[in-house]
Amino acid sequence: MLTQDSELVPVPAWRFAFLAFSCRGWWSITAKMLRNLLALRQIGQRTISTTSRTHFKNRVAEKQKLFQEEDGIPVYLKGGIVDVILYRATMILTVGGAAYAIYQLAVASFPKKQD
Repeated sequence: MLTQDSELVPVPAWRFAFLAFSCRGWWSITAKMLRNLLALRQIGQRTISTTSRTHFKNRVAEKQKLFQEEDGIPVYLKGGIVDVILYRATMILTVGGAAYAIYQLAVASFPKKQD
């Protein structure tokens, strides 16, 4: 407590020097981090560009002509042998899965007899 007779004791200036140094150090570290972050952003913008290096031929018109042609082949098989293989594999898995599900339902509906 301070009384009317007591004086305020002056605080030496060296005690505030640490505070000033620590704040200045904090700002310099923050500035370095910000510079590094901006440099990293610029590097990312340079390496990732929106233009492609290899130019592909536009084959959309060819594919449209192929898929819109009336030749009696379903559209999901017009892509060639890969489409045929994928279609058949899907059908086999679908039919096999349905048969297995029905089998498991039949097994579950007839419980084993207790001896």
